Amino acid sequence: MNPHDNAIKQLEQVAQLLTQQYQDEPRFSSIIDQLKKPQQFHQTELAVKLDNGKTKKFAAYRAQHNNARGPYKGGIRFHPQVTVEEVKALATWMTWKCAVTGIPYGGGKGGIVVDPSQLSQTELERLSRAYARWLAAEIGPWQDVPAPDVNTNSQIMAWMVDEYQQVGQSVSENPLATFTGKPLALGGSQGREEATGLGGVFVLEKLVKKLGYKRKKDVTIAIQGFGNVGYWFAKHADQLGYKVVAVSDSKGGVYVPTGLDPVKTLQCKQNKGKVSDCRCSRDHCDLENGQAVSNQQLLELEVDILVPAALENVITKTNAAKIKAKAILELANGPVTPEADQILAKQEVVLIPDVLANAGGVTTSYFEWVQNLQGYYWSRDEVVSKLKPLMEQAFETMWELKDKHQVDGRLATYMSAVQRVVDAMLLRGWS
Repeated sequence: MNPHDNAIKQLEQVAQLLTQQYQDEPRFSSIIDQLKKPQQFHQTELAVKLDNGKTKKFAAYRAQHNNARGPYKGGIRFHPQVTVEEVKALATWMTWKCAVTGIPYGGGKGGIVVDPSQLSQTELERLSRAYARWLAAEIGPWQDVPAPDVNTNSQIMAWMVDEYQQVGQSVSENPLATFTGKPLALGGSQGREEATGLGGVFVLEKLVKKLGYKRKKDVTIAIQGFGNVGYWFAKHADQLGYKVVAVSDSKGGVYVPTGLDPVKTLQCKQNKGKVSDCRCSRDHCDLENGQAVSNQQLLELEVDILVPAALENVITKTNAAKIKAKAILELANGPVTPEADQILAKQEVVLIPDVLANAGGVTTSYFEWVQNLQGYYWSRDEVVSKLKPLMEQAFETMWELKDKHQVDGRLATYMSAVQRVVDAMLLRGWS
């Protein structure tokens, strides 16, 4: 499955729904064609010296999809399965994600083909710095603002922003604003670590009301992926009274029908190395509390809300018919294929797409960028108070379009996002 092909298919579906709103059809079609590919794509091989004295080359990429609404914005992932097509797709989805909540960014995404667990800390630093040095002329506070993604974190952003400054890029603004997701000591934002998961919970709250649930404790949730995003979503959902019954990592998962404790489960995972060995209820961790499940079995559990929070393409035409959840809230990027979308729609599964559900991360990155440019920093409560209404309004806009046009949640969200980007491009005369 080619994720970039998926992104193009989604765009074409939305274009068919939007075309009637534009009188100049040739100009509209020209804009859509432009949006099918990145404005710029950078790739290279980074030569990095290893601890044993040998030099190894790593394929590295950066896609800059569209900047009609503002600088390119998007994470950098370190993963052995990073591909050109994946990076292009993720950059495309970032353009829509930024437009969904109205923040003034376009989409970008970067990646390095590497298994970071096979590198020492010093090797990881050399690789991170090499990437920032290579891209220095292509990024900047008003040009392209990278952030952490899969297998990258605030420490890696700290190395990168330091390298960017050492290269001597000349910018009139604070150079720290070139990267977000940084440590607090280097201009990071309060609340950034939990932002994607927390933003997903703000969407969950709106969704549950729309679906007519009266009591939060009656809503069961299964989460595929128990990394940063999945954990914070689980923790905040649990604190609000929802029943998280299953979580998983790359090695498998655990199902606790009476509800699991996310904090204790994370502690257990850190001690034992994998989630599947942990059956942690509110009282204690006991193997009698539940059962181990595979990642595939977790997706097919009979729950109210299914939350894919790992990698893309986990729900496809081969397993979509087996999904028993009433709603899917995508916290991963591209976890459901276009073919699966059609099957889920026939089953009347409500779908909240990634570009809305996980937009809390990039929105809080925007807050970090604003704080860096101002040289003025907000408390966590201030950040949360700014994030919540943006996520809620984006959800309401999606739901109104969903009802008005009788389309699924993905198409409704994309209609709002794509229209904002198209309008900006038309105003600029880019057709």
